[in-house]
Amino acid sequence: MNYLNTKSPFILFQDALCNPAFVDKSLLINEVNYQIKIRQKYLCITRPRRFGKTTNANMLGAYYSKGVDSSGLFKGLAIESAEGYQEHLNQHNVVSIDFSRFPDGCESYDDYIDNIRKKLKQDFGQIYPDIDSGNISSLADLLQQTGDSFIFILDEWDSIFYEDFMTKKDKVSYLKFLKNLLKDRPYVELAYMTGVLPIAKYSSGSELNMFTEYNFMNDRKFSRYFGFTEHEVRDLCKKFPDVSFEEIKEWYDGYYTSEGESLFNPRSVSIAFSNGYCESYWTQTGPMDEIAGCIEHNVDAVRDDIVQMVSGIPVEIKLRGYSVMEQQMTNRNEILSAMTVYGFLTYWDGVLRIPNKELMEKFEEVLSRDSFGEVKEIVERSKEMLEATLNKDTGKMAEILEYIHDLEIPILEYNDENSLSCVVNLCYLYARDYYKIEREKKTGKGFCDFIFYPKRKGRTGIILELKYDSSCSQALKQMKEKNYVQELKECSEVLLVGINYSKKKKCHQCKIEVISREA
Repeated sequence: MNYLNTKSPFILFQDALCNPAFVDKSLLINEVNYQIKIRQKYLCITRPRRFGKTTNANMLGAYYSKGVDSSGLFKGLAIESAEGYQEHLNQHNVVSIDFSRFPDGCESYDDYIDNIRKKLKQDFGQIYPDIDSGNISSLADLLQQTGDSFIFILDEWDSIFYEDFMTKKDKVSYLKFLKNLLKDRPYVELAYMTGVLPIAKYSSGSELNMFTEYNFMNDRKFSRYFGFTEHEVRDLCKKFPDVSFEEIKEWYDGYYTSEGESLFNPRSVSIAFSNGYCESYWTQTGPMDEIAGCIEHNVDAVRDDIVQMVSGIPVEIKLRGYSVMEQQMTNRNEILSAMTVYGFLTYWDGVLRIPNKELMEKFEEVLSRDSFGEVKEIVERSKEMLEATLNKDTGKMAEILEYIHDLEIPILEYNDENSLSCVVNLCYLYARDYYKIEREKKTGKGFCDFIFYPKRKGRTGIILELKYDSSCSQALKQMKEKNYVQELKECSEVLLVGINYSKKKKCHQCKIEVISREA
């Protein structure tokens, strides 16, 4: 069988259970059970790639399908103790379609959709031989003639939208195909659909307006079932002690449930535990030009926002949803909303951020693209800034700061302390290859503006304090009085760096003091 009561979801979920980093999300089944045969039986759950959509879709297919006995799969999982578990276990006809799978030699939308129609007809012809499926042109008529009802598990519904051959007419045809198959059909017990892009919904007459959408920006019902929570990651760290929780959190945390609980990228966490080290895993699964692609729809509209977030400063904004038909992304809200939907940014409580180190590395690369103009020049000069600092060349440091400040980039105009912080962050982007840089770090008796923790033993540590209309001497005095240097107690040499901007003189001053410790 291709789609109807196929064993594929059972086999694939069985494989997922064998993953040593498997996390039990089976109570999702309980939530979905409540939607069967009610008016709100159409669910569309969208998340970025690799956030557990397919694993959960396979779990649901294995649970509901009459085509398998999956009681052994769920033994010991949380759902086994839930009320109503036995009522729906392997009691339904299930149509499971992974829309991300393309036939060999697929060169057009017609090839793609004809293959799906053909396989569905084959399946129903085998199970319902008394129905002459060959003479029925409409899939809806075919399903209706069976007299049975069905649960539809439709994974990655939007995969076809990314294909170069898809025209605007093809997209409309595809939406109509889904509408004709599902909307107001008496044979539909439940339609559970997943994807990256939320469905386009403009009016009550929209093709798929029967679906209730749950995406990264509005989901208060299913958010805890997609991604790993902090509690789940801490439990995994006990099984995989080679990688610390702190390192996992730095690399892969940064998303949120509707209640504000941390969510980690599940695929990256799993691979990090398997490999025994952290690096960028999730972003290797697709072309990271997607980030630049979003931005470059209108760089001028979002350049300041991206620079600010790369500098570690969140952006306050009220975002609205993003729909599939808005891929032109012509304005700031559309671009930032799209990047949130794709998982490149995280949005919580009215604040937009780059979620973690895994994504931050990619945004730093984007700043080096020609489309970012003068920002690219700043990034290129950041190597000089680190070298000048380590060489205690305060004159060169001030020169680079003056150069950046003189560029006509609005976010870098000194309207407040955040602007100065943005400049300094950009000046030291290159340093992130060699240092873990923390901003506004609590240490000693206060909060330090920047601490540069060496990634390798033996490197010089750096503590940096910014002043606005004050003096470098005051910055150095503050660092010593508040004992910031204790944060770098393992470094034999620490540079205390004071940077001051004088609004009156419109210039920067830099001063460095060396703290040496005996080996």
